[in-house]
Amino acid sequence: MKKLKVAPKSKRLFRESSPTRTCTRVYASYTGYKKYLAKDFNYRCGYTNCLDHWFGGRRNFQIDHFKSIKYHPDLINNYSNLVYSCSYVNRAKSDDDNDFLDPCNDNYNDYFYRDDYGNIYPENSSDIAKKMFLTLKLYLRRYSLIWLLEKLENSMEILKELIEKYDDEDAQKLFVKVGMKYMDYKKYLRSEL
Repeated sequence: MKKLKVAPKSKRLFRESSPTRTCTRVYASYTGYKKYLAKDFNYRCGYTNCLDHWFGGRRNFQIDHFKSIKYHPDLINNYSNLVYSCSYVNRAKSDDDNDFLDPCNDNYNDYFYRDDYGNIYPENSSDIAKKMFLTLKLYLRRYSLIWLLEKLENSMEILKELIEKYDDEDAQKLFVKVGMKYMDYKKYLRSEL
């Protein structure tokens, strides 16, 4: 079993905004809710906060039953029991009937945080967060890589806007430099993964 990591020196928020379930429609099959889940979960995995486009978009994201339908078959089509999820977490969670933290009802920033590199950590004071960290494999490197890539893209977008607004030559040089690093990093990722 994976050991818990040593806590980093600095803590960053796990996520900037929490998902919220808003769909009031009723479908005969839970699969009909997918487009609503994607929007309600900000196109992010409810458990890792990774954007779905890193996994191929909504088509490749899955619908997790927060409370397992193996033990709670009456909740199969209940929207309040559905979570927009990446396949890695959904498979790790599988039919586990543990008492997890609901991504919409519990503020994950109270239970998880990230370090400067985007690694996810559970709060030491929360046994449930530590259990989820291990069960859902929130320690996997892919989640920190995706977080870093998203931060890099956001920085590039800000630089692009500054260049367009002020025609700043220094910003243009920095944009090119950051863009080159980004492309090098993507090339590295393709060779490593």
